Amino acid sequence: MDINFTLVMQAVAFGAFIWFTAKFVWPPLMGAIENRQKQIADGLAAGEQGRQSLASTEKRIAGLMAESKARSSEIIAQGEKLKTETIEAAKAQAKEEADRILAGAKAEIEQEIMRAKEALRNQVADLAVAGASKILKREVDAKAHADLLAAIRQQL
Repeated sequence: MDINFTLVMQAVAFGAFIWFTAKFVWPPLMGAIENRQKQIADGLAAGEQGRQSLASTEKRIAGLMAESKARSSEIIAQGEKLKTETIEAAKAQAKEEADRILAGAKAEIEQEIMRAKEALRNQVADLAVAGASKILKREVDAKAHADLLAAIRQQL
């Protein structure tokens, strides 16, 4: 094999190419690779952080759901209690109203009984005067014997 000027020039050109690549091409290429590795690592870290955030959010949502179910059960229980209290109050009010109406009716009945008794007393007194006048064959003056008739009415 002959070493000639062409081979030496090819070696010098190859050395210059290596130096140029190492000086100007290799650093930006390595920077781009390192930058890409950093982006991939950041993306993986963000994905893991997102997974952890999702897990904690799911736990928090489960807690909120349990709390809302408990709160809704409490509200339903309060509604049932209020309904029962309202029904009981309405029953008590209706009973009071019925008692009041019954008392009023009883008072009215008592007044009617008293009026009927008074009317009967007057009729009996009139019948007594009529009967006495027939027995005595003379007319008894009701005005003259008002005291006697009042006493008869009181006895009846």
